[in-house]
Amino acid sequence: MWNGHYIGGSTQTGVRYRDETQASLCLLSKSARRAHLEQRRLKHMKMFENRFVQAIAVSAVLVVGACSAGPTSAGSPVPRDAGEIEAIYKARLDSARSRFTEADVRFMRDMIAHHSQALVMARMAPTHGASSSLQVLAGRIINAQNDEIALMQQWLRERGQPIPEVHIEGTNLMVHGADHAMHMPGMLTTEQLKQLDAARGSEFDRLFLTFMIEHHRGAVTMVHELFSTDGAVQGNVIFKLASDVQVDQLTEIARMEQMLAAMNGGKQP
Repeated sequence: MWNGHYIGGSTQTGVRYRDETQASLCLLSKSARRAHLEQRRLKHMKMFENRFVQAIAVSAVLVVGACSAGPTSAGSPVPRDAGEIEAIYKARLDSARSRFTEADVRFMRDMIAHHSQALVMARMAPTHGASSSLQVLAGRIINAQNDEIALMQQWLRERGQPIPEVHIEGTNLMVHGADHAMHMPGMLTTEQLKQLDAARGSEFDRLFLTFMIEHHRGAVTMVHELFSTDGAVQGNVIFKLASDVQVDQLTEIARMEQMLAAMNGGKQP
């Protein structure tokens, strides 16, 4: 018996920018956003590397002192040279980068479900009379979301964590392993998905852009919540993935707002 969860969405609509940082990032170019987030990542990792360098320096002092004092007692091995000390440093650094928290795991699981609903929406474009420009956008969304879902599944697999099972049949999305998926920011309700599925042509374009903008804003909110969680996002992989999600979603939001404004006679959504 299937024990998954039907993902219709939540009633959290009208999500706007969470803070000034998010709003200002949206005004930057895609390359500028990536540069900004990369600077944050490097600063973050440098902080931890400095801590390890300090720890190794202390160890080196202890090694010199121990060697000067003579042989150590049995059961208290001391690194013999700089190469061994460097190996310890690298091992500790690798260990730090591989650490993860429950918040990291929850983000990966929930974002798999969140991305999967975007796939449901984007796959409607070719069969619902979408314009050529919107079909191109939908194709890009499908490619990007599929790639990121694969990365998130790999991240969970490598850490021995359960991987949500995703089943898509038409507009029906079933996700097993993401218990809170229905309450995530930006998720469409069952009624909204039915409304989108019933639309055709320009009306489909309008609804798709409206709903996908809110859906993307929800994903950005999830990234901000992850970064605001103490102890989370310590690893390089999750930092880069979460940062890429934010940059890509904000870039597409800006593009979709332009498309929707063009449909509304230049009026911003």
